[in-house]
Amino acid sequence: MQKYSYIVKDSTGKMLKGSINAESRDRVIFALQNKGFIILEVREGGGSSLFGKTAGRKKTGGKVPGHVLAFFAEQLSTLIAGGVPLVRAISLLSEYSSNPRLGEVLRQVAKDIAGGNSLHSALARHPKTFNNIWLSLVQAGEVGGNLAETLAQIAIYIKTQEGMKSKIITAITYPAILFVASVGVLIYFILGIVPTFAQIFADFNIELPMITVMVLAVSSFFVNHGILIIVGMVALFLGFRFYIKTADGKRRWHAFLLSIPLFGNFLRNIYYSRMLTTLATLLRSGVTILNAIAVLEESFDTNVIIQHALRVAKADVAAGRSISDSFRAAGVFPGLMTEMMLMGEESGKLPGIIATLSKFYSDNVDQFIARFSAVIDPILVVGIGVLIGIIVASIFLPIFKLSQIG
Repeated sequence: MQKYSYIVKDSTGKMLKGSINAESRDRVIFALQNKGFIILEVREGGGSSLFGKTAGRKKTGGKVPGHVLAFFAEQLSTLIAGGVPLVRAISLLSEYSSNPRLGEVLRQVAKDIAGGNSLHSALARHPKTFNNIWLSLVQAGEVGGNLAETLAQIAIYIKTQEGMKSKIITAITYPAILFVASVGVLIYFILGIVPTFAQIFADFNIELPMITVMVLAVSSFFVNHGILIIVGMVALFLGFRFYIKTADGKRRWHAFLLSIPLFGNFLRNIYYSRMLTTLATLLRSGVTILNAIAVLEESFDTNVIIQHALRVAKADVAAGRSISDSFRAAGVFPGLMTEMMLMGEESGKLPGIIATLSKFYSDNVDQFIARFSAVIDPILVVGIGVLIGIIVASIFLPIFKLSQIG
């Protein structure tokens, strides 16, 4: 029996340190995972430092684009599968990385591994580059002895997430550009063109059509109170940002987003697809269901409503309830999801069922994006065209009246 020291996070996110006697490091990891802990470090011996020989070093690294991380995972998987030692493989990738930030991180990771650390504990020193999903998958791959296959799954997972993100960005880019350009044209008409004609109409002292009176009033309001409007909008924006950073404000805002007709359902499908894809990848890599849900909860800060539901489900799973019952009791997830999870539990094919569910929600996202792109463009064109038409008509109607008088 050997003595091992460990550093873990419990279900509340609190960091715990301790030691345990076991036959091997793998048995220590297995025992800690079964207790629902997220493992940060397991080292042979009593060691008092957090990360062994490299303790006290400042964390390095930063945000690295997803496609760069996917390419790194693919390359590392290929090198390891080809028999290249881990330290040598990471050193090679650090030398030839196209991203300087990732290259610097990998050089430090290689040094840490050469100093006796595991890959997942070396990656844990760079949380801005490698998130908890990375750490859990790599740890499972190391424990299960299938690191190359796990890294290949990580690459597929990142590509899937980046692909969905790319589709969403592509779908909103053109409408956003069109909207900004149209608003710019409207502002130019309201603040530049209309005031000039307003002075002309005032000089001729003619009776103006109602549409012209309304447009001139709007133009006059923006010209005379432009500074106050800008200050007010900035103040509202800053106040809103401050409010949604509070716990209550964030909860209300996220709940509101999910309740918006059509758009709320679209957001739900995005969240469900991302959640299920992550869960399926974690389970297929050998991560326990409790740790998988804990990783999901910690990484799912984009919507606190779903994050809270995952926290409730995690507590129920830890208490011994089935996965399907735990997700059903959370009160957020749809019946289709919980019923499919039940079928997966009964058939022993839970990861596969969850992957199928993920594709279902991903397909719903794709359908919405296609319909959105087909509908929003003509709506914007017609809407902006009508507004500009009203402004042009308000200017030309009095001009026609002037020509008749002349």
